[in-house]
Amino acid sequence: MPSNTRLRVAIVGAGPAGIYAADILSKTDLDVDIDLFERLPAPFGLVRYGVAPDHPRIKAIIVALYKVLQRGDIRLIGNVDFGADVDLAELREYYDAIIFSTGAIKDADLPIPGVELDGSYGAADFVSWYDGHPDVPRTWPLEAEKVAVLGVGNVALDVARILAKHVEDLMPTEVPDNVVEGLRASPVTDVHVFGRRGPAQVKFTPLELRELGHVPDVDIVVYPEDFDFDDGSEEAIRSSNQTKQVVKTLTDWTLREESELTASRRIHLHFLHRPAEILGADGKVTGIRTERTELTGDGSVRGTGEFAEFDVQAVYRAVGYFGSPLAGLPFDEVAGVIPNDGGRVLDNHGRHIPGTYATGWIKRGPVGLIGHTKSDANETIRHLVDDVAAGAVPSAPKRDPRAILDRLEADGVPFTTWQGWELLDAYERSLGEGQGRERIKVVPREHMTEISRRAHARA
Repeated sequence: MPSNTRLRVAIVGAGPAGIYAADILSKTDLDVDIDLFERLPAPFGLVRYGVAPDHPRIKAIIVALYKVLQRGDIRLIGNVDFGADVDLAELREYYDAIIFSTGAIKDADLPIPGVELDGSYGAADFVSWYDGHPDVPRTWPLEAEKVAVLGVGNVALDVARILAKHVEDLMPTEVPDNVVEGLRASPVTDVHVFGRRGPAQVKFTPLELRELGHVPDVDIVVYPEDFDFDDGSEEAIRSSNQTKQVVKTLTDWTLREESELTASRRIHLHFLHRPAEILGADGKVTGIRTERTELTGDGSVRGTGEFAEFDVQAVYRAVGYFGSPLAGLPFDEVAGVIPNDGGRVLDNHGRHIPGTYATGWIKRGPVGLIGHTKSDANETIRHLVDDVAAGAVPSAPKRDPRAILDRLEADGVPFTTWQGWELLDAYERSLGEGQGRERIKVVPREHMTEISRRAHARA
């Protein structure tokens, strides 16, 4: 594109990855217009719809993201579904470069027998329910007294905690009213968390794990026979302070006397148990069968052929997230990412597709914490800037910033704006006033879009 032309960039996905990329790009030496597209009516992605409501420390990230968008130099265009409301070829008409930051929202597959039974759920769907995601039903079948959670990452910990926690202890948060109603009726007494490796290999963060031990009227139960440390485990403890803290917390729990465990609900942590089969009868979950594993010396495990069965009526699979393909773009079906080289999207022959980039989980897979997306976005934006300097970014023919909005309006797409989000934000906070709650999240999509539409009409 000509050096004297103002760069136009579209970012698809308004979660942390997309907002970080927009912020970093806006602070480069480029003369640039940035439009941030989001499939949902509201911004903030994973922080709004993927973090448990009782984690205000993590949700405080929204404050930083809010300040970026509040500046007004980055335009939010929400409720626009890429691939349905707008496609890649059309975006190329309006933008010189396009950055995809759509994340990973599906559950990774767990190929074991019984996974299709009624009562077997993906953790991603449950997280979306208790976070008030507008695309999921308002109700959830909380009918089990005993539940299994498969996985030993922070998502598994969140799911176990939300299931076991008394709903009264969630009331100061932004948990939606329909979730409060559902959790209050839950008969759960025991949540069993299973991991196939040992205590030194879990992916819990130390703070998340310690907080688990302070949930009112919920005991943490661990089993000394599940504690084994091979050379690989010892090395992990020596080389990582985080692993050392996690192992210490878990080990301290083994020292508790049985007489101290008096709570009405329990979270059981099982290590060296590989999920082998979800058991069922009449199409419904009745239990989980696990295989005892043993450490092999390097921190990995192998099966022992010894099996155990646990009586549960529901199973939540928290074994990771997986990306979704995007229309018109190549996709790695194994890794669940857009093929790329440092954020430059590659075609099926390994060549960079000019003006096309990726960042966040759709770039590198669902690993790392939210803060890691900053360095990830830095790399992508650096390559975009280099490509502009090298004249390797094509020029879009339609350069009027208003043109894309006119097109969406002409097709009846009820897109949302930053002004609409500010109205919705104020409305949600007003619902929580007088109830001792930070806010009450509004769920229905049509409610959010109507509020934003009114704000757009005033503008």
